[in-house]
Amino acid sequence: MCYSAFSGFDHIASGSLPETYAACRHIPGALIFDRATGRVIDIDPRFPPSEEAPRPGRPRLGVTAREVTLLPRHWDWLATQPGGASVALRKLVEEASRNPRAQQRARRDAAYRFATAIVGNAPGYEEAVRALYAGQAEEFAAHIEAWPADVRHALEEMTEGAF
Repeated sequence: MCYSAFSGFDHIASGSLPETYAACRHIPGALIFDRATGRVIDIDPRFPPSEEAPRPGRPRLGVTAREVTLLPRHWDWLATQPGGASVALRKLVEEASRNPRAQQRARRDAAYRFATAIVGNAPGYEEAVRALYAGQAEEFAAHIEAWPADVRHALEEMTEGAF
């Protein structure tokens, strides 16, 4: 995963979370962004991220149990699937997430979150967002042209493949 730190409109560092955090931990007001999602990463300074070496044994899968509400006919269909409901749902989710349109939407959403946090009140922001979601690459580029160079560069990288 790639993360980027910004202080105001200035790019500080990019890289793994521990590297990025180390580069900006002493800069007040610095924000760390997950480049894949555009979300701000909140880090408790008492527990800074660290590079963990792989441990022997089975890797953690990160399985999370949550509630799923379906109609009875959906449960009936899932019960007939090889491996049961969990396997069938995981396969459906994986297949849907590999869809190019879903990936394109995810890139646009990430760029939107990043832009909102950094330049949400900049001139041309609303027009840029409209162009982003309308799939108008040239319009989007024109609206972000006047924005700070580091922000513009990050948005250009984040929107590769989004149009």
